[in-house]
This record gives sequence, structure tokens and C-alpha cells, in this order.
Amino acid sequence: MTIQWFPGHMAKARREVTEKLKFIDVVIELLDARVPLASRNPMIDEIVSHKPRLILLNKADLADQSVTEKWKVYFEEKGAMVLAVNAQTGKGTEKIPNACKQLAKPIIDKMISKGMKPRAVRAMILGIPNVGKSTLINRLASKRTAQVGDRPGVTKKQQWIKVGKELELLDTPGILWPKFEDQIIGYRLAATGAIKDELLDFQDIALFILNYLKDHYPTSVQERYKLDHVPDDGLALFDEIGKKRGCLLGGGYVDYDKAAEIILREMRSGTLGRISLEKPEIMVSR
Repeated sequence: MTIQWFPGHMAKARREVTEKLKFIDVVIELLDARVPLASRNPMIDEIVSHKPRLILLNKADLADQSVTEKWKVYFEEKGAMVLAVNAQTGKGTEKIPNACKQLAKPIIDKMISKGMKPRAVRAMILGIPNVGKSTLINRLASKRTAQVGDRPGVTKKQQWIKVGKELELLDTPGILWPKFEDQIIGYRLAATGAIKDELLDFQDIALFILNYLKDHYPTSVQERYKLDHVPDDGLALFDEIGKKRGCLLGGGYVDYDKAAEIILREMRSGTLGRISLEKPEIMVSR
């Protein structure tokens, strides 16, 4: 299965982001803590590389905490300011305004030195679809300002949102890049819900998830599905889970479509446990 998704509004969003950068002090880059590199759009890196940046590892409650700590160190060593957050519950988000002020301090100080009246810090939030931008903005603004949806691609235009008196946020549509050079990136994004389900083969994505989990989180799989052991083969594991969950067709054959939906849903919801699909010691060594 080849995964590609680049709706027209995303191409337009890239142009708008470039145009608005001159008004921006800080770029907030929102990543999925479970897949920080897969959810990090290299196109965004090219466009905003000259701006101070705050990296937010969102959905940290769904990711392996020890792995997230390693990712924080990884990005900090590259000179970025990093926070692990949960936009849904608000955990960690209270630190964002002050972090933006710290990053924008040289800009604001320069304005003051020229006799200009200091203004609110202007930040742009960027990230791929369904990474939690709208949820984060609503959390920061303490009201339902941005449109929220459980499907990728909900935000279609830019809008300014005030966060108190010291921070203004520019929301933007999620931007995926036109072509995934590595199809594994597409699989990771599909597994975490960044790509529309209508474009996916659930069986392929479920098998990808199981092949990863059996190698990195076998205990989580064994406990969740009450298995005697975790098979070395991903397809055999698929069969075992299908049988345990009663996903059967006539003749006792496994209903892979039904089993795949269960696996995908439980992966995304955290029911399988706190799972990280990327680890820095593995990704960086490649």
C-alpha cells in the first residue's frame, strides 16, 4: 500500500505561512510524541528555520514516557526549547506562554530599546493534520475558538487567537508534505490517525503495528489480549488476536477487517498502553 495525501488547501497553507512569517516572533511546532520525526514536516523546517522555535510533544499521555524524555533531550541538543504536553487535559500547556516569552525576549527587548511600546508575543502554531492544534488553542484560550474534529484536515484557514494579554496565536491548517520519501513514515502517521482512514488499508496498518509491538512492547500486547505467548510472526499474532476477540467468519476463519479495526482503535486510544512508534536510538542511527 502506498500512502500519499496532499489536499489542495495544504498547498495554499504553505504559501500563507510563508507570507505571514514576517509578523511572527515565535514558531510553535506541534509534534505527536509517539512519532516525533514522522510528524515533523521537513517542509515546515525549510520555511521557518530562521525563527525561534518551541517544540511541543503533544499526546504525551499516549507515548512511552521514558522514550519521550529521550526525544526531549534529542531536540534540546539541537538547540530547541521542548515541552511534553497533553492538549486534551491541559497537562504541561500552562508552561507555553512563558516559554514563548522567553524565546521572543530578544525581539521585545529590541523594540523597547528603540522606544517602542512592548506588545504581545506573536506565535504561529504549525503541525501536521490531527496532531492536536485546535485542541491546544482552545485549551490556551480557555474557550472553543478553533474548530475541533476527530479527523485530520479540519482547520482550513488561518485565524488569530488571543491568549491573555501577552500572547497571540496564529492557527494554520495542518500541512503534510507532497510525497513521503519513506513509506514507513506514512504507516506511522496512519497508525496514529494523521491520515484520513478512507485512504487506508486497515489490515496493512494493523499488521505494521503488530510487527512493531511484538518487537518493542510484547508485554503490552500479551497482557491486553490475554495471550499465552507473543508469536514471532506478525501475521500469526494477528490470527491470535482475531480469535481472542471473536473476530471470526464462517468456518472459523479470522475476520481480519474487524480485527484490524480493533487493533487500530486500541493503538490510537492508548488502550494498548503507552506506546512510542519511534525511538531516538533507533531512528538517529539510521
